[in-house]
Amino acid sequence: MMCTMSSLLPALAVMTTGLYAGFLLTFLIAIMPGIAALPDERFTAAMRRFNEKVPGPAFLVLFAGVIAFPVAVVVGADDDTDRALAVAALVCAVGSHLITITGNIPLNKALAASEGGGDSAAREAFESRWNNLHRIRTALSLAAFALLAVAAG
Repeated sequence: MMCTMSSLLPALAVMTTGLYAGFLLTFLIAIMPGIAALPDERFTAAMRRFNEKVPGPAFLVLFAGVIAFPVAVVVGADDDTDRALAVAALVCAVGSHLITITGNIPLNKALAASEGGGDSAAREAFESRWNNLHRIRTALSLAAFALLAVAAG
């Protein structure tokens, strides 16, 4: 089989959405439950460190790819069903990103700004809201991945 741009873009779309969904799922099922038992000071310190390290270049490329590659799949789809699935995936991915940008990131910034203050109050203002938003964005990202996998298959 010859590799062409029309075959590469769907593969990149599935790969980036799958990696991103897996990253979010890892936080949901392993990292957050793992640090939930920590005392307030250690929990807030851990989250602050995650929030400093996560938005690096590799993550930002992945974050952008989750939107860019599905757009290319929508534009290049030969079949109406595949196009509809890719559009649905793109809607899910955009929804996940909007939750991240309007919900999780502001909470991360508020937590960073509270450093040196009361860790108990900072955790109380952060943890439940962040986790609820994270569950939704994870579900949307997993849906985007599944929809793109079907569209590309």
